[in-house]
Amino acid sequence: MRTYPLLDESHPVVKKARDFIYTHARLLDRYRFEYATGQRSAEAILHSLAAYQNQDGGFGHGLEPDIRSPYSQPQGAEFALHLLDEVHLYPESILTGLGYFLQKHSNPETGGWPYSFRSVNEHPHAPWWTTEKDDIASLNPTGSIIGLLYKCKEWHPFLKESWFKKAEAFTWSSIEHSNLEGYHDVIQAIHFLEYQDDSERTNQLKNRVDHILEQPGTIELDPDATGYVHKVLDWAPRADSYAARFVPKEVIQQHLEHLLASQLEDGGWPISWPALSPAAEAEWRGHLTMERLKTLASYGMI
Repeated sequence: MRTYPLLDESHPVVKKARDFIYTHARLLDRYRFEYATGQRSAEAILHSLAAYQNQDGGFGHGLEPDIRSPYSQPQGAEFALHLLDEVHLYPESILTGLGYFLQKHSNPETGGWPYSFRSVNEHPHAPWWTTEKDDIASLNPTGSIIGLLYKCKEWHPFLKESWFKKAEAFTWSSIEHSNLEGYHDVIQAIHFLEYQDDSERTNQLKNRVDHILEQPGTIELDPDATGYVHKVLDWAPRADSYAARFVPKEVIQQHLEHLLASQLEDGGWPISWPALSPAAEAEWRGHLTMERLKTLASYGMI
């Protein structure tokens, strides 16, 4: 099941992006582009993704390009689940191992997973991934991991596992009682809540998230804002995104037009944070260029 419209490779924007992807992007994102243009199957993406999976079932090897460690990390699990969601395929060959990894590393007391493991410190990484303690669960990335696992419930019985239930309870509690500071906390809450049944508890927490999204400055409305900010299309990368309804349509259109204009001469889109290395920058830009194409396609701009 494709989650966005098929890309027209003859479109000038797509054509420029194609040249960038084939020049700079890793094989995984080249396969994603070929899938997006109808030239390759979703299974090819899964074969490429499997190369990042370790024997422990987790994902490492720079799948998250700012973490160069070969070791599995919680953020690698989230990254992989987002890619599975992109093609809406959840192969047993990947999910079973991932389940073992998540079970083994789930916090035994609270459930959930830490922001990163201390093993991240042993290899080059962006400074924000440095971790001194990894025995405390974090909403980031637990919320998204649990939310994305809900989406594959027809493919694997994760929802029945005790580790899943504990991580789910941790996420509920975190959204209810934490400060939900900034994009990375709130987007985790959204990824979790949008796949919950319509209950009083869900609605109460959605109301809390909605209040945050309505506050001036939460969603950066200025398309020309610079630095590490999270603009409208970061919050609402698809036309049906949860946060899209908090932004006037004319403002969304401004951001879409700005996104089109911000495609660089080489055909890719830039990152908005300091690059760890030229290799990490190229890998991130390849991934981000695919994300931008998906966004433009979702809104009917290409």
